[in-house]
Amino acid sequence: MSKPNILLTNDDGIRSPGLWAAAEVLSQIGFVTVAAPREQFSGAGRSLPYSSDGLIQEETTIIHGKSWKVYAVGGSPAQAVQHALLEILPYRPDLVVSGINYGENVATSITTSGTVGAAMEAASLGIPALAMSLATDKMHHFTHSTEIDFSTSAYFAAFFGRMLLARKLPPGVDLIKVDVPADASLDTPWEWTRLSRQRYYTPTKPARASWDIPETPGYHIDLDFNVEPQDSDVYTLIRKGHVSVTPLTLDMTARVDQNILDQFAGLDNPLSTQ
Repeated sequence: MSKPNILLTNDDGIRSPGLWAAAEVLSQIGFVTVAAPREQFSGAGRSLPYSSDGLIQEETTIIHGKSWKVYAVGGSPAQAVQHALLEILPYRPDLVVSGINYGENVATSITTSGTVGAAMEAASLGIPALAMSLATDKMHHFTHSTEIDFSTSAYFAAFFGRMLLARKLPPGVDLIKVDVPADASLDTPWEWTRLSRQRYYTPTKPARASWDIPETPGYHIDLDFNVEPQDSDVYTLIRKGHVSVTPLTLDMTARVDQNILDQFAGLDNPLSTQ
């Protein structure tokens, strides 16, 4: 094909307005195939639940007068990527985009993010991947609210999508995570950032009178900006109001000198491998 092939998914599900905002702009730079979870699947990380049914439903959706053939997958965001690559697409995509998510995915909380998890699944298979999120109020995190304007975040999805299609990722970078401020404009600056080491979404105790009442832990945002590095994704997004662009790697090995590890282990001869 003359145009690049782009696989688009979203952990908020096949009906998410954020998904369709991304689909519209990405269709201007490539041929877009949409495969996303049948249901809302936020917080899934890169999970591959055995309980997923794996059913694939081909649907036709009308978005702003344009007809789209899409695929609703009975599974997690990462499973939607797997099914698309193994069963739906007759070719290997040039790029996988996950988003646009309702709510920012920052700091150490990204391991729970279905948006990032889907992009990680694609990256693990050697496909350039982009995880897109828009900062929103907590009340909108698990919704399909039409009050949210995705136009600016969609612009940045196309901007970074073009970047990933035009050149190879630098060595050691497996995917790119982008978080757009809620009030961003097309002129909002973007910066390379690193993950904050603070916990962004702090779990809260389930509000129930007894354990036989169905309920799950909630969460709130609790940060100390006095100890937050100014080049972190959290500081850049929240304090500076800039678009945070974080290069991520699948290699989660701690970057620590072996001598330090040997000392930690109490070895008499730290450099000895005997």
